Formats: sequence, C-alpha cells, structure tokens
Amino acid sequence: MNWKEQDNSLNQTFEFKNFVEAFGFMTQVAILAEKMNHHPSWHNVYNTVTISLSTHDAGDIITEKDRKLAAEIDKLLA
Repeated sequence: MNWKEQDNSLNQTFEFKNFVEAFGFMTQVAILAEKMNHHPSWHNVYNTVTISLSTHDAGDIITEKDRKLAAEIDKLLA
C-alpha cells in the first residue's frame, strides 16, 4: 500500500466506514503483531487508524521486521 518513510518509521493512515470497522482492523493487526512479536505504535479516532512502525530494540529505525509487518497489514486489506 502507501507506507511512507518518515522520522525513521513507516507510517500509514487507514480510513474505514465507522468505528466498528476501524476497531475490527486494529484487532486483526494486534493478533498479527503478537504472533510476529513486533508491536506498532498507533492512534485511533472514530474511523481512522494511524500506524507507525519502527524497531525499538534496533534504535527506533526501520528494519526488515517493520517491512514484514507492513506487508502483512496490507494483506489484511487486500
């Protein structure tokens, strides 16, 4: 999708029809992130979810872990 590299992180904003869809997406991402042991920073307001990915134990930079999680998140919406 349209992940943007900014401030040493991958960032994307997702919009949904309503809060329930946004929350459902966040639940799916949470399960995925837990399985990968790589957790996003995110923000949710009503139907909008903003996700920021960086690898904290690598010094808060973008690593292959972030790219893999971003790709898996994209698959949720394909």
